[in-house]
Amino acid sequence: MRVVFMGTPDFAVPTLAALIEAGHTVVAAYTQPARPAGRGKQSQPSPVQRFAETHGIRVHCPETLRDLAEQARFAGLEADVAVVAAYGLILPRAILRTPALGCLNVHASLLPRWRGAAPIQRAILAGDSATGVTIMQMARGMDTGPMLAVARTPVADKTAGELTAELAEIGARLMIEVLADLPTRRAAAQSELGVTMAPKIDKREARLDFARSADAVERQVRAFAPAPGAFFELEFDRYRVLAAEVVAREGLAGTTLDDALTIACGFGAIRPTLIQRAGRPVMDTAALLRGRPIQAGTKLG
Repeated sequence: MRVVFMGTPDFAVPTLAALIEAGHTVVAAYTQPARPAGRGKQSQPSPVQRFAETHGIRVHCPETLRDLAEQARFAGLEADVAVVAAYGLILPRAILRTPALGCLNVHASLLPRWRGAAPIQRAILAGDSATGVTIMQMARGMDTGPMLAVARTPVADKTAGELTAELAEIGARLMIEVLADLPTRRAAAQSELGVTMAPKIDKREARLDFARSADAVERQVRAFAPAPGAFFELEFDRYRVLAAEVVAREGLAGTTLDDALTIACGFGAIRPTLIQRAGRPVMDTAALLRGRPIQAGTKLG
């Protein structure tokens, strides 16, 4: 097929790679414009742009798809289908209607649960036992289109980073399966029951709330690992917690219970195992405490 690919972050790259490997003709890749990144805040192309350019694929980086000239350029590609994976821009009706076989989206949840921008983090925060990927025919609503295929995987104790990488590979394989028989594949309407929304993550949500149960706090750690990183503050320093274990201890919420940084929660306690003090590298908690002891009875801000 002639395919227009639309995606931006690392999550989207395996799907683009799978399209190329399966022999589809990727006539163009659409991705968001380069953004400032890193300590120097230098403008950086997206992972999809870098991958597409190394494979000789034309790349378009419009700020919007609502411009009539941009819509005409899209139509001129004469694509059979558009494949979308975490693109980050809303597709107007004119774009949705252009490809002969429509626009297909790789969505990282079991729809209709977790429609929206952050389905992976929301599934972890909520304590879902399973999540997955849905391939859907895109419609004007927020992730409301009919479903063409679904694949499940356990959440278990995975971080958002680990789950994102896993679902990216699952989604890539599933999209290739769908494209193989797309003209005859039947789509199923989403249920109106069990709809939940997954709004974009606000960095303030990453502040650890020790008033919650230890299980909930540990999920918070995994949901924000590796980025932006769940954190607490102590004496004007920020500590990012990248991994933690639940400990059967009790005490005043937000207070350290020993010299090993066991922290009391509303119910139970957690002990960070991988941590990063502001301006320092990520390290085991034991290594951090050797250089910066935090005594039992310390109240964390």
